[in-house]
Amino acid sequence: MKKKFAFYWAASCGGCEIAVLDINEKILDVIKNADILFWPAAIDTKYKDVENLPDNYFDFCFFNGSIRNSEQEYLARLLRKKSKILVAFGSCAIEGCVPGLANLYQKEEILKRGFVETESTENPKKILPQKEIFYNGEKMELPEFYPQVFPLDEICEVDYYLPGCPPPTALIINTMERIFANENIPKKTYLAPIKSLCDTCERNKTFPKKMPKIKRMIEIQPDPNTCFLEQGIICLGPATRSGCKNLCINANWPCTGCMGPTPEVSDQGAKMISALTSILLLDEEKKNYEEFHKILEEEINKIKDPVGTFYMYSLAKAILNKRREE
Repeated sequence: MKKKFAFYWAASCGGCEIAVLDINEKILDVIKNADILFWPAAIDTKYKDVENLPDNYFDFCFFNGSIRNSEQEYLARLLRKKSKILVAFGSCAIEGCVPGLANLYQKEEILKRGFVETESTENPKKILPQKEIFYNGEKMELPEFYPQVFPLDEICEVDYYLPGCPPPTALIINTMERIFANENIPKKTYLAPIKSLCDTCERNKTFPKKMPKIKRMIEIQPDPNTCFLEQGIICLGPATRSGCKNLCINANWPCTGCMGPTPEVSDQGAKMISALTSILLLDEEKKNYEEFHKILEEEINKIKDPVGTFYMYSLAKAILNKRREE
């Protein structure tokens, strides 16, 4: 009997939707073994159709995107109720990803910037979106814009996690094959390897005991055979789960952390900061406090975007996951 699949796209760029199609001819196996019954990006199924289904109707629901507004929360809870298995598909659903960086700003700041201050916007009356208004005697509604971005499992229970931005094709195919084989996968499983990216990187033989002074990618032409950290370039390989086939590294670009943390890590950014500290300025520790602090401050100031560097994908899931209200 065919599996019943559902897909949903919340606060994300849409890349996860494309990733499903990037499995190429393997899509024929999906069609052979599953009926896709809800996929707003591809088929015209209405929310009311899902509401009228019995509970646990879908065998699997692949939910990509974080939760930014009330509509997305409603669909997350609805699809949780209607699905036997709910899969957090991609970094946005798992950790908030790039949309989660909006947690650095207050809701009012975001709306003001987006609808009043952007260079291409003409809004002389400074009108901001409202949850509901009355126009010509009729009530018009928009989803409520929440004060922060939430990962999916902070809204409802998640059964499996498929990481990546977007999830790598090989992991998607492997997940589908395990589903169609009726494999008994333990709940809360990450459908990806448990080793760090450094463990699978061919450059790890040159991993430094002491990292040189920090450099930016625009300052040097990296040696494609040498660990980025050995060259002074921040690479999140020590704090990031493998499974991406090291695509960025193979293109001579440092890892930015899209596969999320390894299993023992609760805060990916803090883990990377700790790893960086352990190999940075090792010899400088012999200096007195004032000298060491000055050198350390100079190095830290070279990191032009600390949050974007260490928390590009994981801020909404971090221990300090948002800017506190003043």
